[in-house]
Amino acid sequence: MAPPPPHLDPSELGNKDYWQTTYTHDLSTYDQNPTHTGTTWFTDSNASQLTLRHLLALSPPLPKASTTFLDLGTGNGEMLFLLRSAGFTGRMLGVDYSPASVELAARVARQKGYDDTDGAVRFREWDILREPTAENGWEGEEGGFDVVLDKGTFDAISLNEETDARGRRVCEGYRARVVRMVKVGGRFLVTSCNWTESELREWFEGQDKDGMKGGFEFEGRVEYPKFKFGGREGQSVYGVCFRRV
Repeated sequence: MAPPPPHLDPSELGNKDYWQTTYTHDLSTYDQNPTHTGTTWFTDSNASQLTLRHLLALSPPLPKASTTFLDLGTGNGEMLFLLRSAGFTGRMLGVDYSPASVELAARVARQKGYDDTDGAVRFREWDILREPTAENGWEGEEGGFDVVLDKGTFDAISLNEETDARGRRVCEGYRARVVRMVKVGGRFLVTSCNWTESELREWFEGQDKDGMKGGFEFEGRVEYPKFKFGGREGQSVYGVCFRRV
């Protein structure tokens, strides 16, 4: 793999405390008004609907009865609820390092009639960068999930200034963690407002340097509206779909 793109400047949006405060407020608001289900990233760009449209257009089609989903940084769980409403009935797991986020998503799930007891839609507190995977069942006996979703989580991690045991910014270890959670032949779909498509491909495409068997190859992109300014074309949000090889 080539070296990653230059790092982003750190921001409070990369800190766990920021998101715990945000979702604690959303949880309090939800308790007072259940129609307010909290913060949803990229609402202005219709990212959730466009992500769903991309998944529904895959060929061959994803089997609705058996496709499994892992939502990294699930927030209020909105993406999984949307998949459920589109007819996907396989196992779904949303994880977040914010306890308030997980509680909010679980309460919204109960309101929508999704029962955690059958394991169909679950929400769990988990820090992808700091906690082990296998003992919590994120990888599972089947070798991972069919589809792993990231809607802004890598953006937030990229804004975290902390370093790992190797002295790297923590975002540099994210890819190796994610690869383990995707089945061979499965998809990883990442949505970002901080990185362009080419930069996301630099971050995730290719074989891992840490002795991992397999990696990600580029499969396609989620189409977002483009704008023109000063004679140049651009867009504010990018979505890239990788396939595990």
